[in-house]
Amino acid sequence: MTTSTTTQELQICRIKFPEIKLQTRDAHKLRGYFGNLFKQQSPILHNHYEDGRFRYKYPSVQYKIINKVPTLIGINEGAALLPQLFLKIKELDISGQSYPISSKNIEMRNERTGYSDQLHQYRFETLWMALNQQNYPKYQNLKTEAEKEAMLNAILVGHILSFFRNTGIELSPNERLMAKVQVQEKSTLFKENRMIAFSGSFVVNALLPAEIGLGKAVSRGFGTLIRA
Repeated sequence: MTTSTTTQELQICRIKFPEIKLQTRDAHKLRGYFGNLFKQQSPILHNHYEDGRFRYKYPSVQYKIINKVPTLIGINEGAALLPQLFLKIKELDISGQSYPISSKNIEMRNERTGYSDQLHQYRFETLWMALNQQNYPKYQNLKTEAEKEAMLNAILVGHILSFFRNTGIELSPNERLMAKVQVQEKSTLFKENRMIAFSGSFVVNALLPAEIGLGKAVSRGFGTLIRA
């Protein structure tokens, strides 16, 4: 497979707890548990600084439930931090229920990421939160499915470019991302509010690491993609 020279290797750490089965909606509880447990260690674990200010960066540590398995994804600095902390974990406490941990699967890999001269297909393993307060009204006012799809294509490209910027990947001026989504609207509860999110798949001329998140609330497990 030939890819552009602007791809670079991102260090990705994946930690899974295969003996424990949780629901997809429990991802934010996983984040809350670990964020509180290690709150003195690093702001990247919960995306807040010590004074409580929000850290406005793509989360380099993400908490997910993938096929019912609690999963932690670390990217670059997050990948370097996760193993030393989580090897020490002996249990999970989710909503007051304690889950003893006797095994963890830990994988550390360098993965080529960035612009590609070929199309790659991915699907959203968890719902993609594409819309925010600014673009939601515009989306709702569109009359045709074609218009909605075009808007979502552009939003997805923006999400991928944001991921690239925050992980140090820069595209050259002649490298343009093109994405095409095939998604369905779904209703989901987020922070007690009913929101529109999307299930489905997309193709894009980019190499992306499996199980990272795109869009809003990726640290809580939304927008997790896998290669289709």
